[in-house]
Amino acid sequence: MRVTGTLVILRHGESTWNQQNLFTGWHDVPLSEKGQAEAAQAGATMAEAGLFFDVAHTSLLTRAVMTCHLALNGMGQVWLPVQRSWRLNERHYGALQGLDKKATTELHGAEQTKLWRRSFDVPPPPVGTDSPEHPVNDRRYRLLDPAVLPAAECLKDVVTRVLPYWNDAIVPQLRDELTVLVTAHGNSLRALVMHLEGISEDDIAELNIPTGAPRRYTFDGAMRVTSAEYLGDAAAVAAAAEAVSKQAGA
Repeated sequence: MRVTGTLVILRHGESTWNQQNLFTGWHDVPLSEKGQAEAAQAGATMAEAGLFFDVAHTSLLTRAVMTCHLALNGMGQVWLPVQRSWRLNERHYGALQGLDKKATTELHGAEQTKLWRRSFDVPPPPVGTDSPEHPVNDRRYRLLDPAVLPAAECLKDVVTRVLPYWNDAIVPQLRDELTVLVTAHGNSLRALVMHLEGISEDDIAELNIPTGAPRRYTFDGAMRVTSAEYLGDAAAVAAAAEAVSKQAGA
C-alpha cells in the first residue's frame, strides 16, 4: 500500500499567561523562560528521533511562532519554510480572555467553567467588536473578512476552521510524502487530534495535550492513522498532560 509522509504536532511551550494561569485564547503573549526551554527541548527530542522536516506550519500567535522557531533552531533547521495561518490559532475564549482560571472556577462554579473550557459545543460569553480582545481590532487579521473572525469559540467552531486548512494545505504535503511539523495550541491541536484519532464529542473533553511534547503520526495511503506516539520521556509527557488538566482547579 502506498505510504504518505510523517506528521508531527507540537503544542507551544508555556506562555507568560499560562504561567499566570490566565485564559489566553487569541490574546498574543510571549513564551515564558520555561516555555522557551520547552521549545528548545522539543527540537532536541525531534532531532534525537531522527526527524528532518520538509515544511512547517504554525498559527499567527507569537507563542506558537517562537516555539516553532526555537524547535527548528535546535534541529539546525531554522531555515525551513514555515506556513502561517489564523486557522491554527488557539480557540478564542471570548470574555474569559485575561481572566484567572481558578478565580473563574470559584466565581462561576466548576461545572460551568468546565463547560466553557472543555465542552464540544458550548462557547464562553462573546466580546463585542469594540473590545481590544476582538480580532477585528488586531492588524494581523486586517486582510481577512471580518465575518470569519470570532468573538468567542467552542471546540466545534475550532474544528470547523482547522479542518479546511488540514485538508487543503497539510494533507497534500503528506500525500507527497513530506515530513510535516505543525506547531499550534491546545485547542487547535485537540481539534486536529479529534479528527485524526476519531475521538468522540464526549471523550474529547478529557484529552489534554502537554506543552512542548512532539507527537508523531504515520498514515496509510488513505490517510488513516497507522501509528501515533509522543516522543521523549513518557513520564515527563504524562506529568505535563496532568498539569494541563489541573489548570482550572479551585
